[in-house]
Amino acid sequence: MRLSPLLLAAALVLGGLSAPAQAQASAKGPVGWDVYRRLDRLPELPVGVQTKQFSSFDRTGDNNDGFEGTYSCLNTTAQGCVIAEHTGAGEVQAIWFTRDGGDVSRTGRITVELDGRKVVEASLQDLVDGKLGAPFAHPLVGNADQSSGGVYVEVPMPFTRSMRITTEHNPLFYHVSYRTFADAEGVSTFDPADRAQDVIDRLKAGGDPKPAVPGARSQDAAIRLAPGQSVRIARTQGAGLLSAIRLRLPQAEQVLPRTEADEGRAFGRNGSSEFTVKIDPANDGVRLTRRIDPAIGRQAAKVLVDGQEVAQWPPSKPGAAGMWADEVVDLPASATKGKSQITIKNVFVSSDLDYNEFTYWVDSAGKRTDTVDVGDAADEAAHDYTIVAQTWQGERTFAFPMDPAQLARIRTAQEILQGLRLRIAFDGRRTVDSPVGEFFGSGHAMLPVKSLMYAVDAATSTLSAWWPMPYRTGATIELFNDSGRTIEGQATVTSANRPVSGNVGYFRTQSRAGGTTPGTSWPFLRVSGAQGKFVGISHTMRGPANRNYLEGDERVHVDGSRTPQIHGTGTEDFYQAGWYFNRETFSTPFHGNTAHLAPATGCPADDDCTGAYRLMIGDAVPFAGSLTFDIEHGWTNDVEGVYSSTAYWYGSDRAATAQTDSLTVGDPASERQHRYTGQGEVTTLESAFEGDFRNPVTLKATQRVTQAPVTFRLAIDRDNQGVELRRTSDQSVAGQHAEVTVNGRRLADWVQPLGNRSRRWLEDVYQIPAGVTRGQREITVRLAPKTPWSAASYTAWSLR
Repeated sequence: MRLSPLLLAAALVLGGLSAPAQAQASAKGPVGWDVYRRLDRLPELPVGVQTKQFSSFDRTGDNNDGFEGTYSCLNTTAQGCVIAEHTGAGEVQAIWFTRDGGDVSRTGRITVELDGRKVVEASLQDLVDGKLGAPFAHPLVGNADQSSGGVYVEVPMPFTRSMRITTEHNPLFYHVSYRTFADAEGVSTFDPADRAQDVIDRLKAGGDPKPAVPGARSQDAAIRLAPGQSVRIARTQGAGLLSAIRLRLPQAEQVLPRTEADEGRAFGRNGSSEFTVKIDPANDGVRLTRRIDPAIGRQAAKVLVDGQEVAQWPPSKPGAAGMWADEVVDLPASATKGKSQITIKNVFVSSDLDYNEFTYWVDSAGKRTDTVDVGDAADEAAHDYTIVAQTWQGERTFAFPMDPAQLARIRTAQEILQGLRLRIAFDGRRTVDSPVGEFFGSGHAMLPVKSLMYAVDAATSTLSAWWPMPYRTGATIELFNDSGRTIEGQATVTSANRPVSGNVGYFRTQSRAGGTTPGTSWPFLRVSGAQGKFVGISHTMRGPANRNYLEGDERVHVDGSRTPQIHGTGTEDFYQAGWYFNRETFSTPFHGNTAHLAPATGCPADDDCTGAYRLMIGDAVPFAGSLTFDIEHGWTNDVEGVYSSTAYWYGSDRAATAQTDSLTVGDPASERQHRYTGQGEVTTLESAFEGDFRNPVTLKATQRVTQAPVTFRLAIDRDNQGVELRRTSDQSVAGQHAEVTVNGRRLADWVQPLGNRSRRWLEDVYQIPAGVTRGQREITVRLAPKTPWSAASYTAWSLR
């Protein structure tokens, strides 16, 4: 039987085979604003695309990820600090910074140059504040108030030849996520005059962001599940697409603590504060109560009354971040009796950081006689308030403890959200099995979420998701009750019959839960023997009250590379926030901190509970054969915690790459076999690759360093869709650069701006387009170095 082209494409996609290249709209997938306009194409698995990141990560693997700016500049020019640079086609997708608690004013200007043209040249603070106007408008950009301590830009900015991003001054903490393309076909340079107002409006509106699906229909189902039971809530037949899932779980209520915003100040070593308050002359002593942020421990200060030391605030115990705490000190009658007012002075003694103060209450003779609202200019003036050696001034919105009834309701919600599991099978194979709370972005409690691909309407206990989920013969959606209580609710699943074509993958999740392992990173996603792309994570964390588990960096290894393509600077940084989410919870289309609970608001005793999500849509991480996406817990995996995570990804059931040849530089037999020509003394290097601090990958190998031309031949698969040329090199000298010719065709230069004198080995990839390699059995590569050029090996990976 001979299939029609349409049926042939449908038959090839989801089992791991792709349709012929000419049948694909674009091997790259959507580029530029189409990343957001065509979210129905999210299941497409790109070919000839890589996602990479520049960041300020500590090159030794330790935790100095920007505190001193040691690793923040790739190089410096007259224009400032170069933080990202690439030669060839690609797209800048996500930019993040923080410093000074989220105020990035001291970074100065940011300049984004694409294809030799400055498309952004402005104050970084103005840019993230939205002052440049569309397309640089919220939620495509956000400041520290909107992103809880971090600032970000999510405007897709494609380029065809080159990219460079520079800041006027060292930015300290940053990352730039970008995609690289094997060629520039279908790519147009970003135009800042295109306001993309439709994209901004769509992002602000929320709801299903995909284009409408013709013929969509919904199936409704009632939920009543005893412990251990499962129920099918929808089933489809034939080729089609699941486009929406909605659950309403009224037993999982939103329970919010009482919160209050308060302005305050802090002073450090050799500092003090002073103010005058009214008291009752008939007092037998005065009680002074102070509201503090207890997340800063060991705060202690002497208390003077009218110049005489009479008491001391004892060193405070570290408390839960995001919670108010009150401290009390009693002032003796010998310093207060018979007086109608006193002047109080607090003098710094100790602190883990500084001494903070928000409100003081004064009680004398059995009643409240005065209140000092620190941070309020009028109230400070009325009380003659002064401060010496101030270290901070601002506002905090923190919570108060819940009552027992509230805590019981939130624990019920937690049991349902963590115990009820969503299970989806496509074409007879289950690819989704995840706790519903985490799947919809809120694993700790029924709390608001408003992301691009899912949302939680906490007020109505309604959870919605809009991932496009294609299938060839049918889909089955079930719920399983792994909790200890009967769960009731309603479900709605929307789908449409439609042919499936192109190189697309099944929608999948990988969910894990348990205690962290000392010395080992937490695995978000580990896949081998498959082609796919990582598109996001929902992360539920529990750890010490000081929140030091948030020091952990994320790292991404693609297709077995020993060098991570993404190496982050901290957990809250990965979620594009900063300083342990110092503005508390928030939600944007791309990332959020959905939950922050203390023992008094639903977290187990002595712990801190944090929930966060990150969607990587434009900066999805494609892989052709394998992916390892991990995150540390603590500085170097040295802080214990209890984690749960759900990774979202699309994938096929087969790898789409194979190593077809490898040249070992410095090995005479290998060099003869590959007709290697080139100069440079053969030396041996023993060093480590970047990544894990405690368990570094090490290598002892020969290499050559040369500035003379190099040529060699490598075998490739004749039916390739492009070739990735992987080089293992010594990056102790940064900024290596070579002109590239393959099979006589001049291609983009190979420019690697990275450098590391501590962990010297680097594996980087040069993408050779299919137009140069398809139909060929080998490639002849000529490299003309423009700087000293190191290589220990070259490996050809043929894309299928």
